[in-house]
Amino acid sequence: MNLPDPEALCTELGHRLNQLISDKQLDNPMLVGIRSGGVWVAQRLQQQLSGTDEISTLNISFYRDDFTRNGLHPNVEGSDLLESIEDRHIILVDDVIMSGRTIRAAMNELFDYGRPASIHLLTLLDIGHRELPVQPDICGATLELADDQQIKLQGPEPLTLTLVTKSQ
Repeated sequence: MNLPDPEALCTELGHRLNQLISDKQLDNPMLVGIRSGGVWVAQRLQQQLSGTDEISTLNISFYRDDFTRNGLHPNVEGSDLLESIEDRHIILVDDVIMSGRTIRAAMNELFDYGRPASIHLLTLLDIGHRELPVQPDICGATLELADDQQIKLQGPEPLTLTLVTKSQ
């Protein structure tokens, strides 16, 4: 399988995000990346946007619905929202959307910080297999993977994609 170039996808996503911001007249949007791949993608997007603040980051570890089953990774870093999200337009950025559960956890955490005016979801890749009705507003590429495959974004410099076969 030929994997797309994540740097080229980020450039295209930046153009599409600028168009969304213009079309929806989103005043002063806040970029929020989900650790860690979403933060790397958000960093690329920030370079293409004019007038955006620093990137805020979410670590959704405590909000995952499998937290009690899987526990917490020992090197977990906290979330860092640089300012209030109250009545702000949030651009939520993640590297890969699959089941929708990561995005649900991220939105739960965001609402614990306040009530945003809107949340727009941007993902680098969509690999389907939804378990929740969550769809990105902007997506770089859609990939069809076999059940035993997953995709990994590595970075931050440079961003690369790797196809991994899960061990049975």
